Amino acid sequence: MMKSSRRNFFHLATGAAALPAFSRLARAQSYPARPVHLLVGFFAGGLTDILARVLSASLSQRAGQQFAVEDLPGAGTNVATEKVIRSAPDGYTLLMATSSNAINASLYNGLHFDFIRDTVPVASIARTPMVMTVAPSFAAKTVAEFIAYAKANPGSINMATAGKGSSLHLAGELFMAMTGVKMTVVHYREIYIPDMLAGRMQVVFSPIPTMIEQIRAGKLRALAVTSSAPSPALPGVPPIAATVPGFDAVIWNGMVVPKGPPADVVDTLNRAVTASLAEPGVMAKFANLGSVPKAMTPAEFGKFVVEDTEKWAKVIRAANITVG
Repeated sequence: MMKSSRRNFFHLATGAAALPAFSRLARAQSYPARPVHLLVGFFAGGLTDILARVLSASLSQRAGQQFAVEDLPGAGTNVATEKVIRSAPDGYTLLMATSSNAINASLYNGLHFDFIRDTVPVASIARTPMVMTVAPSFAAKTVAEFIAYAKANPGSINMATAGKGSSLHLAGELFMAMTGVKMTVVHYREIYIPDMLAGRMQVVFSPIPTMIEQIRAGKLRALAVTSSAPSPALPGVPPIAATVPGFDAVIWNGMVVPKGPPADVVDTLNRAVTASLAEPGVMAKFANLGSVPKAMTPAEFGKFVVEDTEKWAKVIRAANITVG
């Protein structure tokens, strides 16, 4: 079933070429004819919500129709995802997909949908690295020193997360799997920064926007970023991959629609998103969040999502993590 879902994901992403040119043009010119809803599976004010609002403002100007952002948090984005999947596949209800969707495919038992099977990839939007952060008083000053300390003191390092199965949690689990260190995982439902500042937590793999002010103020120290390359938002901070070859754990955002949309609408949306991501104003606002615009064709984005889903499935199985 999984292999069939993957094939369908690629097929649906590339289906625009099968439509007669006149039909594609006629429908594309009429879309959107009314407001479009972009659902976000997190609370307002978070990274995904802000990126969605920056992008939707640009898309609204381009289309002459409002792209309205609707925050619908719950169950690690599953509530918003299921609402989009159950909506009409006409291109007027979109999901701001995230790396959580790739993680949740293996994390949750009993989901009423299959993200890959039941959605069609539209566009990649951004990649946001996380930053491996410690208190200034912590003994290790580099990733190599951190690994050496952790191996010499197994279980003594408390690692904060934003909840079981969150991107923060999975980044930490991937780090442990690739380095062989053992840390004590502590899941937070609220913000973990106060306990990091107080030294009760020794490390966190956190989105750059969440930690950057504390890092700039010298209240916390950045050891490394989780992307395979350095981040412009934190100049001078190396990637974990410089010490742990192959390590890569970023938060991604993209756009998907329910299965069965007109292929020309997918093409129209992809072109609009790609154009918006190239706008200097959009790029600057993304950069302020530590995010990097990342345009892809629907087929390229679909392939990326499948690969990321498989990557995190291996980490989840190895760490025996389940939710629900």
